Amino acid sequence: MPGREGKKKNTDIVVLGKTTTFSGTIKFERTLKIQGSFKGTIEASGALIVDKDAVVEADHITVSSLTVYGSVTGAVQAFDKVDMMSGAKVHGDVCAARLRIADGVLFEGQCRMTGVDKEVEIFSRAIEEIKTDLQRPNARM
Repeated sequence: MPGREGKKKNTDIVVLGKTTTFSGTIKFERTLKIQGSFKGTIEASGALIVDKDAVVEADHITVSSLTVYGSVTGAVQAFDKVDMMSGAKVHGDVCAARLRIADGVLFEGQCRMTGVDKEVEIFSRAIEEIKTDLQRPNARM
């Protein structure tokens, strides 16, 4: 539409709506937002958002990142991060590079952090050296 260049519609999120019930295996590359209920397996390279009042019961969930507002039951592996927002319920083990749990979250399970290759000693290094290391692609300190 002419004159509307400033407003970009977000088409990168696929939504399973509130009235949707799905059982099976889901594979996706973009971002998936579940608002209804899902039972099965999730194997994806994209991000997953479990909306408030959504219920996900999975054998396992493998995603780039997971944000939970609703309820998730099952083992979770996130290559980047897991965010459990206030009011979320998560029952199952979580494996992620980063984990954030807000106040008011019910989390029952174990957590294993990934992505740390070695201890990082920042106090004995010059700040410029640390900045240079952090700016390199795929660099680990």
